[in-house]
Amino acid sequence: MTRYVSFPLALATALTLSLTACGGDDDKKDAGTPVSTPVPSSTPSAAEPTSTAPVTRTADELTKALLELNDLPSGFSQEKDEADDGSKPFSSPSSRCKTLVKYLNATKAPGSKASVTRTFTGGQEGPYIDYGLDSMGTAAEVDDLRDSYAKAVDSCTKVTLKTEGSGNTSMKVEKITAPSYGTKPFAFQLTGTSGPKRGLEYTAVVTGVDDVILSVGVLAGQGGELEPATEAAVTKARQVLKSA
Repeated sequence: MTRYVSFPLALATALTLSLTACGGDDDKKDAGTPVSTPVPSSTPSAAEPTSTAPVTRTADELTKALLELNDLPSGFSQEKDEADDGSKPFSSPSSRCKTLVKYLNATKAPGSKASVTRTFTGGQEGPYIDYGLDSMGTAAEVDDLRDSYAKAVDSCTKVTLKTEGSGNTSMKVEKITAPSYGTKPFAFQLTGTSGPKRGLEYTAVVTGVDDVILSVGVLAGQGGELEPATEAAVTKARQVLKSA
């Protein structure tokens, strides 16, 4: 089963693989001790410096800008990357959810020129934190995709997650307050309301660092991990991905 969250919309396999690692329980477990990620000071902002000319980023460059194990507190480990198996676990009978389902089943941000991800776990019961960077070429492309993503979430109230070996779970979709880091940050939450994964919660944020989409997703946490995780990711990306 694939594990990816280059775009946190592309979280289907992150969910299923994480659940397997957690023992595949149908009921939501209590997560481990909340973990704060110490990072250099980063001032929240609604806008980043933007470039108008297209910027070419390589996967190697993006990889250097991703958080690595040494950037996280002790107790975390890095998950092994898995190959994409082409599965599309998310679905919905509603035409209003067509775009969101497409995003949720994607393996990278639509239009991405280069994409890299890393996933870390804080233990058997989590939290699982996914980090991703996608090069879009220009800040305008980042804004357009972010806006399309937000509109897709606003248009859809629930989707269905098919978990291999466990059946279908109905997932409530809702926008949540985003951590104020990067350009026009946007966040949402998926919550299992019925089915084998009832009570499961996954929170994710999408934000911009000039011409790059940065995404963070948290599964099986206690609700306080998204803010420090996003600050840490934006801070490092700013330091490494200097505007061309």
